[in-house]
Amino acid sequence: MEKKLNYLSDLEFNLDTWKRELKFHRDEMDSFQEKLEEIAKRKDLTKEAMMKLEQYQNKILRERKVISDLLHKIKEKRLNLKTADLNEPLDGRLYREQQPLREEMRTYIRLHYDLKEEMMDFFTEWLEK
Repeated sequence: MEKKLNYLSDLEFNLDTWKRELKFHRDEMDSFQEKLEEIAKRKDLTKEAMMKLEQYQNKILRERKVISDLLHKIKEKRLNLKTADLNEPLDGRLYREQQPLREEMRTYIRLHYDLKEEMMDFFTEWLEK
């Protein structure tokens, strides 16, 4: 039974870690949105820059939706762990059930950091003006 509890605890740790990371990214997107709004108020904003700015705002909206969806999936996985049968044999089923979410998180994190770098380049471009 102790081995099963440790196993469930390890799986829950993964979910908690992903949840914290997603919440951090959501807060980060709020900061990026504020910076875009600050840039949008500038008088020297070109039409091309305004188009890029709107594209980033749309990407932030999509990112927030993805974060929300992933947080919901994490909540469902946590519920699965909380309702796990402690008498069920330890066969790796719960771990395997987390694999699709693990892959989604890997993809999301890669795409998030790509977007972050792209937006930081855009911000730097406007710092120089």
